[in-house]
Amino acid sequence: MPVSAKTLVCLSALCLAALSAVGQPLRLNALEYFERPGVNVMAFQDIYPEGHQGGVSIIQHGVRVATNGDLRLEPTPGQWQPVPLQHARVVDQAAGVITTRLSYPDSSRHLKGFNPMFYPDLYLSYQVRVAADGEGFRIVVDLDRPLPAEWVGKVGFNLELYPTDLFGKSWRLGEAWGIFPRQANGPVTRDAEGVMQAAPLAVGRRLMVAPETDLQRLEIESLTGDLMLLDGRHKHNNGWFVVRSLVGAGATRGAVEWRVRPHAAPGWKAAPVVHVSQVGYHPAQEKIAHIELDAADEADGAARLLRVSETGGLEEVGGLQTTEWGRFLRYRYRRLDFSAVRRPGMYVVEYEGRRSEPFRIADDVFAHAVWQPVVDYFYPAQMCHMRIIEQYRVWHGACHLDDARMAPTGINHFDGYLQGPSTLTRFRPGERVPGLNRGGWHDAGDDDFRIESQAAEVHLLAAAYEAFANDYDNTTIRQDSGVVRIHQPDGKPDFLQQIEHGVLTILGGYESLGRLYRGIIVPTLDQYVLLGDVANVTDNLAYDPRLGPTERAGSASGLPDDRWVFTEEHAGHEYEGIMALAIAGRVLRAYDPDLARRSLAAAEALYAMPRDTARAFDGRIAALTELYLTTRAPRYRQALLEAGPRITARIGQTGWAVGRALPLLDDAALTAAVREAVARHFAGVEEAQRKTPFGVPYEPVIWGAGWGIQRFGVEQYFLHRAFPDLVSTRYLLNALNFVLGAHPGENTASFASGVGARSMTTAYGFNRADWSYIPGGVVSGTALIRPDFAEMKNFPYLWQQAEYVMGGGSGNYLFLALAADQVLREQAAAK
Repeated sequence: MPVSAKTLVCLSALCLAALSAVGQPLRLNALEYFERPGVNVMAFQDIYPEGHQGGVSIIQHGVRVATNGDLRLEPTPGQWQPVPLQHARVVDQAAGVITTRLSYPDSSRHLKGFNPMFYPDLYLSYQVRVAADGEGFRIVVDLDRPLPAEWVGKVGFNLELYPTDLFGKSWRLGEAWGIFPRQANGPVTRDAEGVMQAAPLAVGRRLMVAPETDLQRLEIESLTGDLMLLDGRHKHNNGWFVVRSLVGAGATRGAVEWRVRPHAAPGWKAAPVVHVSQVGYHPAQEKIAHIELDAADEADGAARLLRVSETGGLEEVGGLQTTEWGRFLRYRYRRLDFSAVRRPGMYVVEYEGRRSEPFRIADDVFAHAVWQPVVDYFYPAQMCHMRIIEQYRVWHGACHLDDARMAPTGINHFDGYLQGPSTLTRFRPGERVPGLNRGGWHDAGDDDFRIESQAAEVHLLAAAYEAFANDYDNTTIRQDSGVVRIHQPDGKPDFLQQIEHGVLTILGGYESLGRLYRGIIVPTLDQYVLLGDVANVTDNLAYDPRLGPTERAGSASGLPDDRWVFTEEHAGHEYEGIMALAIAGRVLRAYDPDLARRSLAAAEALYAMPRDTARAFDGRIAALTELYLTTRAPRYRQALLEAGPRITARIGQTGWAVGRALPLLDDAALTAAVREAVARHFAGVEEAQRKTPFGVPYEPVIWGAGWGIQRFGVEQYFLHRAFPDLVSTRYLLNALNFVLGAHPGENTASFASGVGARSMTTAYGFNRADWSYIPGGVVSGTALIRPDFAEMKNFPYLWQQAEYVMGGGSGNYLFLALAADQVLREQAAAK
């Protein structure tokens, strides 16, 4: 077939463009990372290496494929292994070099902090230089002085490769070929100290990663010594594949040098992403589809709203316009506003051939299969001291029936619990504390109880029961037999039964200890990291020190495996407990009068205890509000009135709580001052909503911002209820949309597992080793890879993205969904 001259010119132009793209070098941009189309290289901009988020990182074709490039003291380090202290990061734009100075140890983290690390007796000061090198880059490590002889062979430069996308892909290192395995395979080896380590999959100077796959091909060449390819999952279930080069004896300048070549497809741009609520919208609701584009994508395409026909197929809804929103993070956004569409049905949004998942527009869109999974599955699955059964499945057996022994004094636990020089109670270290083997929910996969988490869930459930009068019953909960049966109603409201379960642990601690506990957690790291059925963590038999080693109830070693209970003096946590007990004393009156009476008595006694309240004002106001609403006692009214000036000064933190009590307080001056403060506050909220295309502020630190956005949405509901003329429902609805899919990044999934057309079904729960999920669990959500990359991977071990939590995650989502259903039905009825 003949080719025209015009066609030849076009083909030549395309070839020239492709050749130009292939030869385009990495360059430092204004955000201080290297980039070329299809490749980004960050160097020490992130701050969380223990969470696989730090050091030198590579984003290839919109996917973070490698991270944590840095000197480490173990071949495949885990969460508690030492990380270096970063001192300075210098960016030389002209030379195209980023130089970072670091050292071991980090004395601020040695046996200190939330997850304390143990640093060995090694002082190591060094710098890492990352420099553009044509289409790739070089990494050079310079030591200030040679390694001590005893550390030669132990210190090396590691780069971690994200595993999931590599499963089934090939690698070549030296002359060896292999396939990245889906699970860690043997053999393992032991180092000179006898510690088990992963044996290298291969050793050589040049590694090719996924050479058969253009979008993943990555070449790493060591110029100073051999590379090892290791599988970090041998030592840690959450491990990644690791590329490692050892620092040689006597080496200083150029101790390690790598040449790295991530392949880039010519002219690559990220494909458009359509973000909508995975559940859908109420007819009366604002409805925005967010079209996320590559920053280099200059097209002004039009999005289409398509309705699913009752007879099959799709029909376009006309009269809608796509508008430009602007830039946010590394993305450009366009919007399709289809708020005027009120016709019930199933819809999709399409842009440039990319289509959203189907979603509904309906009056009952938030009434079914949206909040119910939280009550049906998530709360039951997290219930401690119970056997949880769902038809043919046992979610977990009865567990921790041996709770709990008093924690030793003067310790810093590996999960952040501190026990000071005293137990602050009549109990001695190691002594069993009665009353703690009932109630409570396990936090995420850690199986521990934090008082603030238990209290927050009780308060959220009780506040939801009050606000929405929800008598939903779909579960049998038997406290007498310790058995829970999912999908078997027992004639009792599930909300009240879950409130009861939370109160039992808070009240049990108070009535035994004379104060609130700080937390309850396993004593050993082996127990803490154990996955699967939580009933396997202990033998459920209370440890008795009077028995001999072979007769003791405890672990196979004869040592006690009972959990420890910690105490503390912390006014903020105490006020959270008081708040929960006070509202429980009100909500449980008809359901369980005795439990309600004991809860209120404990709340009042705890409130009367002397404490330092200087840094816990907001918690004190929330607790005071619940005490007053429950008792109507003049002393609590007077305390709120006296706190009026500071309440209004901190209205963003206190208004949601005190607003509910204003009609009963019946004080014109305080009401006027609070109204004025709320109006100013909401003006700031409206301004913050405009910072992102999604109508909520997105400013994560480590964890995805979903939990904080949800919590703020719940507070906005209470403000709206108290001041409907001042505070709109827009933020709480935007917050719910954010959780349900309207959030940045290529992953459009709902954060609520099992909710919506697409959701996070690989999550960080106690069943994470099965790459599974718990319906109704709400993950932490889209994290920020600094400075501008939004990420939510399909990987169950990234807790900062995929973790479930007690103390607000699912509870706040449950509340928001119920709130949305309520306010939208009211708005529709008012029109």
